[in-house]
Amino acid sequence: MPPHSGSTSQYMNCAPPDLNPQKDLPGGFFDFLLPLHQQFTPWQQKLIAKRAEVLQQSHAGHPPNYLPSSEATTSDWRIEIPDWCADQRNQMTGPAADAELTVKLLNSGSPAVMIDLEDSMANAWKETLLGVHNTLAAYKYELSYDDKKRQKTVTVQRSKTVTWVRPRGLHISQGGVIKNELTSASLFDLALIWYQLDPATLPHNFSVYIPKSESAEEAFWWRDLFQTLAKQKNLPKDYIKCMALVESHPLVYQMEEFLFNLREHCLGLNLGRWDYMASLIDFMLEDPNWILPDRNTIPHDVAFFQNFRTLMPEICHKHGALAIGGMTALFPSRTDKELNARAMKALEQDKKNEANCLMDGAWTGHPDQNEIAVAQFPFPNQISKRPNLPNSHPDLRPIPKGVGEITLAGTRAAVRTVIRYRNGVLNGKGASLLDGYMEDLATDRIYRLMIAQRVQHKVKVQGDDGKPIEHSSALITRLFDEELAKIQKDLPAEIDKKASATLPEARRIAEELIVQGHHSPV
Repeated sequence: MPPHSGSTSQYMNCAPPDLNPQKDLPGGFFDFLLPLHQQFTPWQQKLIAKRAEVLQQSHAGHPPNYLPSSEATTSDWRIEIPDWCADQRNQMTGPAADAELTVKLLNSGSPAVMIDLEDSMANAWKETLLGVHNTLAAYKYELSYDDKKRQKTVTVQRSKTVTWVRPRGLHISQGGVIKNELTSASLFDLALIWYQLDPATLPHNFSVYIPKSESAEEAFWWRDLFQTLAKQKNLPKDYIKCMALVESHPLVYQMEEFLFNLREHCLGLNLGRWDYMASLIDFMLEDPNWILPDRNTIPHDVAFFQNFRTLMPEICHKHGALAIGGMTALFPSRTDKELNARAMKALEQDKKNEANCLMDGAWTGHPDQNEIAVAQFPFPNQISKRPNLPNSHPDLRPIPKGVGEITLAGTRAAVRTVIRYRNGVLNGKGASLLDGYMEDLATDRIYRLMIAQRVQHKVKVQGDDGKPIEHSSALITRLFDEELAKIQKDLPAEIDKKASATLPEARRIAEELIVQGHHSPV
């Protein structure tokens, strides 16, 4: 995927061309970053290349599968969960660049909050720096916002809430910081925070949420980075703790090995359901049996999720680690009673299903969801329980036959959503509430892959005139034109007049990503 210059590129987050890292970044940071970059970026680039090979093999008919038995899967090893992390029944997440939401989440009483520098953020230089600034302010209990309704300033309060930070994933590179070189974005994000952080002021160990891993081997990159950073501040090598999202199809087959490789740091795994669905489509893109229905017609307990959802607690609890469920996309509303009731009912059913699968908690993104989410999980966790699996290697690719619907309306909805989502990104928003659903990069990627999949396999559906119509590039272009016109004519609530100016560019980029096969999560 070619890097583009400029901070608004959908491909690459680049610092401004006139950046002087010695002067424009915190004093001494560049000298701190450079040796880390020399050690970890070449390694990151090799791991990215290996990912491409695995994807290529899958498209050639050799999809991911379980690894042979090893010390990780046959020996008796345990992870000790510290007391401060024993209750993770709800982990709330939100973009680090949004100070108001971050404060509200941290003050919600939720057992945990993940401050996000990744999928819910626009991958742009200005947003990244703002996100890092807000993260550091939150750690210092200085982050605040002006509550206009109550005419007061609201600041982060001290509490027992566990605070995690999610950097950008290994697949992303940061441009423009080191002249004529790319830097691992994961490294840049963590290094910039760690350099300015005093661990002695934290109420618990510095805690990281690892995104987008694709192999057990990648755990060693994070392990070595955590231990190198800890050593630089004369801390025990296992000081930095983490949880890791399992949101790629290859990693679901290597969860136990990944956890083993990172066992000095990793306290649990998380089922990143929306990115996982996108990854599953991506790896099975060439298989006509794997055409998924319209996204919002796929039940939360569909077999390819449910088999994954029962395997994760087995692996985690076998070794004393936490297993955390996914995000519920339908959001509550304080102005629409009907939508709010529907959202809360869906939330309760979803989290209850995860609790029944022996998950120890799940994700939400709105303060109003905390109480219902927590209520679905026994306190404080279910680590002592293990599911009675008939097979330690369950089928993680059951073909989704008889599930949901494939419709032209579903394709239209996907087109409409990716235009609106991309328009938000062009205006600095990495997550947007669209028609009651919180859409971020993961769901945008699902929609783009679903459209690409339907075109690739020439899927036929009933047209607007009742006659069969085949998905083709020409049809998709027509749908993009029509949906753009509809959006421009009747602007949705999230698009003001100023933001509407970028809609044609958002439409162009969204279709281009599909046509050119850019399905990576950037």
